[in-house]
Amino acid sequence: MFRKPQSKSVFLASDFDSFKGQETTFIILNLFILATLLLVHTLFADYWGFPSVSLIAILAVALFAQGGELFWLASRSAPLGLTGMTMLSWASICFYILLAILLGAVTNREDTQYFIILIVPILVAAFRLTLPPTLAVVAVVDCINFFWVWHYAHHQPRTPVNEYVETGTVSLIYTVVGVLVWLLVNRLYQKEARLSESLVNLERAKERLLQEEKLAAVGRLASGIAHEIRNPVSTIVSALSTARGSKLAASEREEMFEIAAKESGRLERLTTDFLAYARPRSPQKTLASLDDTLGYVADVCRPRANERGVSIHAHSFDGLVAEIDASYVQQALVNLVMNAVEASPPEGQVDLRAGVNSDSSLRIEVENAGSCIPPASVARIFEPFFTTKAQGTGLGLAIARNVAHAHGGDLVLSANEPDRVCFTLTFPAARKNSHPT
Repeated sequence: MFRKPQSKSVFLASDFDSFKGQETTFIILNLFILATLLLVHTLFADYWGFPSVSLIAILAVALFAQGGELFWLASRSAPLGLTGMTMLSWASICFYILLAILLGAVTNREDTQYFIILIVPILVAAFRLTLPPTLAVVAVVDCINFFWVWHYAHHQPRTPVNEYVETGTVSLIYTVVGVLVWLLVNRLYQKEARLSESLVNLERAKERLLQEEKLAAVGRLASGIAHEIRNPVSTIVSALSTARGSKLAASEREEMFEIAAKESGRLERLTTDFLAYARPRSPQKTLASLDDTLGYVADVCRPRANERGVSIHAHSFDGLVAEIDASYVQQALVNLVMNAVEASPPEGQVDLRAGVNSDSSLRIEVENAGSCIPPASVARIFEPFFTTKAQGTGLGLAIARNVAHAHGGDLVLSANEPDRVCFTLTFPAARKNSHPT
């Protein structure tokens, strides 16, 4: 009979907070109606007579009772439970009906204006009960209206017939209001139930997609590892098998050993890079000078750049510091700079720049001239094992982004144009009143 959660008949939001909101609204509505009726009664005292002491006393008791309920609702934080909310709803309905009867009895008029508050229990029932008990409440209210006219007519034989017609009209209005509000509220409940069900299904689909994405990522990772390991292992096996042949000259056998050693080194680098990607360590942050950090990275990468005829230039504001793990960030920057060197044409230039963004965060840019990254590859450049270089492991950018994330920042491809490719590493701003180390 009472509206149950997650069904056709349910609170607008089936929790105690929503119930408190509804109950508070009904109490305030009832008190507003009573205050308005008392004001009108006083203003039209020549017609209705001044409010009696009994009427004022009943209104005072009603105000005290409903004020106490408001205080109780506001102070209670523990859930009331479905049974408790059901009992309180029925108690409210009975209270409003009894209040209307008492006020009508005190005024003792043919068409007492205080019966207007009978609309409140109808609204309470329409909001919280199923249709049969709502109609029962409407029927009780209608019977009270007719009984009141009959009772008054019993003591006043000259009561005109149109009083019954007016009472019938009021009863019809009550019935229409009760049924219409119930239908509208019930429609809202049904929509809420459908939305809740859709939300549950959406959450399930999201969890399923996340699980599938995790499995797909593991599959891609395993495939990449297998592919990257298989190539050097196959080369090592082939070189050693060839070196074991008795018909090879010493120089040829030495060449096979060099190939095996080279591929072994490549396999070791792959393992080291993969461990750095799969198990990133927590950064040990200290205040570090970005000028010193960029200078160190440029010095480390300059020999390789000189071999390719590429120059490296580092630019930074004097005194610019960041709260970072310097060695960790240097590892990421070395990866970025070495990629930039290899992507630069002969006589090209790689620029390392540090600066401050408008939101006070810090940025380090690694920019080089040369061909832009193909659009088909842009979406995958941060994926592990994705590489366009024959000797690359495909983990450099993935590791660099992990380093940025570990510092609360990010690594993005900020420019990808002909003759200009730029990666930007961002970090949160350093604390104020700090000094570089």
